[in-house]
Amino acid sequence: MIRMEEVALAGRKVMIRVDMNTPLQDGRVADDRRIRACLPTIQTALGAGAAVILVSHLGRPDEGKFDARFSLRPVAEKLSELLGRAVPLLDDYLNGVDVACGAVAMCENVRFQPGETGDDAGLAARLARLCDVFVMDAFGCAHRAHASTHGVAQRAEVACAGPLLCSEIEHLQKVLEWMQTGRSGKAGAGLRVAVIGGAKVSGKMELLESFTGKLDALIVGGGIANTFLAARGHPVGGSLYEPGLVEFAKKYEAQARRCGMRLVLPSDVVCAGSLSAAATPVVKPPHEVGGGDLILDAGPDTVAEIGEVLSKAGVILWNGPLGAFECE
Repeated sequence: MIRMEEVALAGRKVMIRVDMNTPLQDGRVADDRRIRACLPTIQTALGAGAAVILVSHLGRPDEGKFDARFSLRPVAEKLSELLGRAVPLLDDYLNGVDVACGAVAMCENVRFQPGETGDDAGLAARLARLCDVFVMDAFGCAHRAHASTHGVAQRAEVACAGPLLCSEIEHLQKVLEWMQTGRSGKAGAGLRVAVIGGAKVSGKMELLESFTGKLDALIVGGGIANTFLAARGHPVGGSLYEPGLVEFAKKYEAQARRCGMRLVLPSDVVCAGSLSAAATPVVKPPHEVGGGDLILDAGPDTVAEIGEVLSKAGVILWNGPLGAFECE
């Protein structure tokens, strides 16, 4: 793997695929942590004298169609504020980007381009022609073979890994080594625990299956937990879940039981009538979830159980949020 610090950047156009898929509220960035995480990579490239072109997606717009709700304009404005310099947002960039060395520009949401999620060869080639060096630094998107992550890396004159991607891979290698050594069992070694959240089981099936027999405990939350609750026969109301994967969840829980892996699911849930900061949250056991309820988080009993498991952990792998963190 070629690292960005091994590549000469001075005087070259450097495209950095970042992950600035941040939550927005009222046309502004509601949480800038992902943007801040990208700052060292951007500043390093600028300090080296590169002309920096940033590429990111935001949300899940209908591919190939502009939708103001998913514009990166608020992200570019926040980045300008954090960098202390102008970061223009480029709407039309596939025919060429005019950015000076030591300056930075951001391309509009790459998912507005037809062929992005299909890893279209034509789009990937046009992206590759925009730069002299392509830097992949979006670990959160690295599992997706899209034009701006996979296709462009294959076609760019030089492709390398950015500091964020390298750091994530190094940490992941340690976790994989830890998982491959077998179950802990030894006194004082600590439990091997994974925490899996996020919206959909479908995006994490391979990850979940890879844990079987390698963990002492698996904590499941977020929208994923709703599918597992439905598999147990609980009502989920209008909550986010995947009916088509209820059977998968049933089989997975049975498999976990056979392997002796503790599966921690919500024993109580926080419900509301809408995903809104103004909504009134109510704590309920899963079997009392009503038809108009949305399960938006784990309840206090579940949080206490999670705390009890984590307090005994030697290593924790955490992937994805456990609730609707966007709303306080």
